[in-house]
Amino acid sequence: MARTLKEATLTTRNARAKLGEGLHWRGIDADTHLGYRKGKRGGVWLVRWRVAEGHYHRDKLGAADDAITEGTLDFNAAVRAARERVEAVRREERAKADGVVHSVRSAVLAYSEMRDARLRERTGSEALRTASSSALERYVTGRVAGGNMEAREAAPIADVPLHDLTEAQLSEWRDALPPTLKASTRRHISADLRAALNMAYRLHRTKLPASFPMTVTEGLHISRKASAEAGEATARENQILPDSKIGEIITAARDVDAAGSWGGDLYRMIIVLAATGARFSQVARLTVRDVQADRSRLMVPASRKGQGSKPEATPVPVGADVLAALAPAIRGRAGGDLLLTRPKMMREPGQLKWVAVGQRPWGMAARLVEPWAEIRKAANLADDVVPYALRHSSIVRGIRAGLPLRLVAALHDTSIAMIERHYGRWIADGLDDLAAAAVVPLVPA
Repeated sequence: MARTLKEATLTTRNARAKLGEGLHWRGIDADTHLGYRKGKRGGVWLVRWRVAEGHYHRDKLGAADDAITEGTLDFNAAVRAARERVEAVRREERAKADGVVHSVRSAVLAYSEMRDARLRERTGSEALRTASSSALERYVTGRVAGGNMEAREAAPIADVPLHDLTEAQLSEWRDALPPTLKASTRRHISADLRAALNMAYRLHRTKLPASFPMTVTEGLHISRKASAEAGEATARENQILPDSKIGEIITAARDVDAAGSWGGDLYRMIIVLAATGARFSQVARLTVRDVQADRSRLMVPASRKGQGSKPEATPVPVGADVLAALAPAIRGRAGGDLLLTRPKMMREPGQLKWVAVGQRPWGMAARLVEPWAEIRKAANLADDVVPYALRHSSIVRGIRAGLPLRLVAALHDTSIAMIERHYGRWIADGLDDLAAAAVVPLVPA
């Protein structure tokens, strides 16, 4: 039969001063006791917790504040330290229950493999990696030298067990990112690490503390004000293009397409990007059945951004000119086929010339980098104008047309908050125009 604990009064210095030398205990809960060992020159705090019937594990916590207060523990601090010590031990025991201790490194590697596998499935290429995988490798897990790649040292946080991860460790990693990185880039890398850790929590939550998600959220938080203070703007002035310039880009795309033997594939991609304002990853997943010519619209697939529930596709109205340009990509093809593809190029044996041997998915947005450079040159665009300018311009076009922000957000698969944050200037301009249109003469002639 278990012995009844004889509890000592340990809460104050005066109470402890009346105790005799030796070890005294006080219960914290049914299985955990706070101990006080009194000596001739003061005492120390201990904690013990039950590991089996009649068996306890004991650990030292620190000196009591009997004579000196600086660097010592009073009763309340000792109770907190005891609870934290026992909780840490029990977390570690749970983490080791199946012989596998998950770390930040293992969480990042699992997340990167999931993202890369999804990309390989979408593109059919085994060699591709996502930008997030490369960034996490560079700034978290490191890599060994191989091929043309030099070795990279892992960040100190990489080998921290998930059950021991603290907000301070995450903040230190975030603050140690190179200062040369843009604030937006730091946010993206932090968001990737947060996603990796959150995925690990969903998979292993029985082994991790309930506070783990909050620890991750707070430790990796970067205020969006940092971008504004650094002078970064997502929708820069020169990325908002007038309709006439969009027309020049489409004309340039047609010329580059013809010169590069794209067979209309490049031309159609640029047209759809400009007409829908969708992200490249969404446009690349359009199928033949997503073209609803009878209703003059495209059913644009939902983006993979965010975790909330979304409709499978968003109907986006397009003009007859866009439908006419897409007609060759629809004719004679099955509804489930990808609408937009690119030529699959191969060299014939013994030849230097590349020839088209079929079609393949567009894959990553990086496939558009080289042809876009030619389009930009042909359309006399500034060197820093990117394909995403077509999306920026489409959003601002809807705002200037007086469409409700909720509709603009829905058509572009984003949120009203995002539009207000990044396109506030054009919202204000549009409201000014609407208000000016409502002005009528009031003073009699």
